Amino acid sequence: MSGRIPKSFIDELIARTDIVEVIGSRVPLKKAGREWKACCPFHGEKTPSFTVSQQKQFYHCFGCGLHGTALTFLMEHDHLPFPEAVEDLAGRLGLEVPREGGSTEGPERHLDDLYALMASADQHFRDALRDSDRAKDYLKMRGLVGETAARYHLGYAPAGWEAILKKFGSTDAGKQALLTTGLVIERNADAQRNQGPGYYDRFRDRIMFPIRDARGRVVGFGGRVLDQGEPKYLNSPETPLFHKGRELYGLYEARQELRQIDRLLVVEGYMDVVRLAQAGIHYAVATLGTATTPEHLNRLFRVTGDVVFAFDGDRAGRQAAWRALETCLPFAKDGKRIQFLFLPDGHDPDSLVASEGREAFEARVASATPLSEYLVQHLMVDIDLSSVDGRARLAEIGRPLLQKVPDGVYRELLIDRLAREVRMSGPRLANLLGLGGGPATPVIDMTRRPRPITGRGSLLSQALAYVLQYPSAAAAVKDPESLRLGGERGLEVLAEIIEMLHESPKLSTAQLVERWRDRPEHGRLTALASQVLPDLPSEAAQREFISAVERLAREAGPERRVDELIQKASDSGLSDDEKQELRELQARMRPAAKPPR
Repeated sequence: MSGRIPKSFIDELIARTDIVEVIGSRVPLKKAGREWKACCPFHGEKTPSFTVSQQKQFYHCFGCGLHGTALTFLMEHDHLPFPEAVEDLAGRLGLEVPREGGSTEGPERHLDDLYALMASADQHFRDALRDSDRAKDYLKMRGLVGETAARYHLGYAPAGWEAILKKFGSTDAGKQALLTTGLVIERNADAQRNQGPGYYDRFRDRIMFPIRDARGRVVGFGGRVLDQGEPKYLNSPETPLFHKGRELYGLYEARQELRQIDRLLVVEGYMDVVRLAQAGIHYAVATLGTATTPEHLNRLFRVTGDVVFAFDGDRAGRQAAWRALETCLPFAKDGKRIQFLFLPDGHDPDSLVASEGREAFEARVASATPLSEYLVQHLMVDIDLSSVDGRARLAEIGRPLLQKVPDGVYRELLIDRLAREVRMSGPRLANLLGLGGGPATPVIDMTRRPRPITGRGSLLSQALAYVLQYPSAAAAVKDPESLRLGGERGLEVLAEIIEMLHESPKLSTAQLVERWRDRPEHGRLTALASQVLPDLPSEAAQREFISAVERLAREAGPERRVDELIQKASDSGLSDDEKQELRELQARMRPAAKPPR
């Protein structure tokens, strides 16, 4: 839908989100007192300087200075625009993102109509499955039970050429919508000459697997033939809703089933995902008949830091695995775990889990080959490491692959692993191959005390930092309006924050900062929210805040503003508005005339 996302919904989203869970699914966090720590995912470092506060719902890196809320983290880490970051968090919680204002016409309205059509088609296919004994017998033969079919919305496209067309294409607009979503195909020129212009159903006599986006909306379908036929699997084409290189089948269902996803298993087929889920393995997803893409990996690593790829053990499977490895290299960095599982000959995940059961299959997943080991072992094939020439060859063919790996601890360890086979030290090999890293990240002394805050500007910063990090302190300020007397923008911001907290006393640090996201002061307030303050009890922090506010209010009186305007008049002159303001302030400051006796 069109329109802005209401601020009240952002408040609710931040209140219901656990930033530790969001960041922890991408970065390995360790508990450190009241906070969590990790090596920063935004710059290479060996000593953790990245902290996450569950109380504030805020993160901050003392090394590179980046900080923010869960929404900011998704925008920075996953490279998402703000609306998509909101959609991501809302999808985790099963919430629909509301919109306010805006028109109900135009492209957004058109997309809503297409989503509604896909939902109706999904129900149509499910109804057809219920009425088809042949389709139900096929699913039983594949080992699926009704509960699994219902959970994944499995359906059946009847064998006729116009079943979906007749139901939803009675008008020209309906036919066009069916064509746009890929549910029907337009006859080619030869067919039109013989049969006249028209359309026919894309999916016929197939088990239907609806593909759902992060919000659970059907964006496309995969269809599997019941008997022999080609292609065995048929996917929806690229449409305004569906992009094959971006979607992952089963990811929505996995996120619905599991509160926290520690690992994702990437398999090849729809049936693999469904059959594994029925066996109790709910973390499998499938690429849609295409090689793994960077967009796939972005989506996978938004959810978890541990990804295992499952491939057949034959030549074709290993070729596919190597292509996946090359795509994964730019994502192979600290905090990410990428592994490869090769299945026994003649088996896919569907047949293997049916044959050996869940525990044995998960044991295979747990012992999958790490990316580093698979990369080196693959490069060593047909190379004679007993000779200098062979070892030099290994280093040379490894160079372009290592160049794709981001700087960091993982890259250094990967170079060390290759160096052992080349019989050379890691730093020496890195230097010879031109893979040397930059200077070491300086160690930040996290124990040093904050510098004392002095001066008027710093006094305002102190007050803002305290109210952002201890929001309950605002309740003690009864008259924030007095801060506005001097007309200073910073004081107006402080007064507005206090008034926000009077209206909504339970706002957290993250919620306060998000309320300023689209305003010029957002960056400064975000920095102050992450500023290191003395570790004080709430009551002591409140006293510090009140003291700062009282001093600011005393200095914000009309006398100070009059002095500023008079000084400006002598330096550069005043605008008409400023002249009027000066006259009004001086009038307010004059003592009232005494009445005559």
